Amino acid sequence: MRSLYVWLSRLIALGVVVQVLVIAWSTFDILNKAGDGVPFTEDTEANAGAMIHSVLGMMVIPLLALLFGIISFFAKVRGGVALAWATVGLVVLQIALAFASFSAPVVGLLHALNAFAIAGVAGIAGARASRSDTPVAAATGDPGVPASA
Repeated sequence: MRSLYVWLSRLIALGVVVQVLVIAWSTFDILNKAGDGVPFTEDTEANAGAMIHSVLGMMVIPLLALLFGIISFFAKVRGGVALAWATVGLVVLQIALAFASFSAPVVGLLHALNAFAIAGVAGIAGARASRSDTPVAAATGDPGVPASA
């Protein structure tokens, strides 16, 4: 379960990176078409980057985050449950910020900032789970000698 926890954390962080890439693609596609005189419409099917961003952000990443939260109960990672559910909470906030951004575009800045928080918390969780729990140093004060030696 621990390795699944690590992989889910990595997939969530990678998902955030892909989100950044496809929304940049979407924006430059809109600007390119506008330069050619093509008007922008809300038809996301005409903009592959926006469509991918929407599907990843509304379906894939939330599903991964929910699985991450559930798996955290079985992975036996110190602090892992809290980090996983913090990730879930940040993903829920991300969706709320996305919807709020349509009415108040400046909220999109918080949407972008929160994406970095999601990647960071998921990354910290995965890094913590990847480290093996090292034994406590012996009472002799020698940091290289495990307590059980």
